[in-house]
Amino acid sequence: MLRLSKLADYATVLLVHLGDQEGLATASTLAKGTGVPEPTVAKLLKGLAASGLIISHRGARGGYKLAHGLENITIAAVITAVDGPISITACCDGRECEHSSLCSLSGQWDMVNDALLKTLNGITLADMKRHSPVKQRKGNNTTSLDTLDMELISAVDPIE
Repeated sequence: MLRLSKLADYATVLLVHLGDQEGLATASTLAKGTGVPEPTVAKLLKGLAASGLIISHRGARGGYKLAHGLENITIAAVITAVDGPISITACCDGRECEHSSLCSLSGQWDMVNDALLKTLNGITLADMKRHSPVKQRKGNNTTSLDTLDMELISAVDPIE
């Protein structure tokens, strides 16, 4: 089964939430607004800043903001920032594995990997936000991420 890492999932949630913020947002504010534990938020923000997806401002009035609009950040960029290069198998993109000399499919996974990359590069965070069945909950910051995950899982709407 192909599965998105929990950190990449959390990063997507954080970035979409950050896109709704006016001005700078702190790790604490983002943790409260998303239900992601603050230590995880801090770790993700550091990596997302290093990858150039967000901008970090230091100091007493510091915080984070998106480096680009939601419509300019792809899911592929988020996954790559958190988990590294996207590769469906060890032998994609010309890399070798220990079985390549015996494998009749060596290099054939590239077309599957390319299709996956094309799809992930074609979906932006704005698309994710637009297709989300979860509506903004004004005044209710008690919704946990697990509740949001279950709502999203139960209402899968393929993006075309």
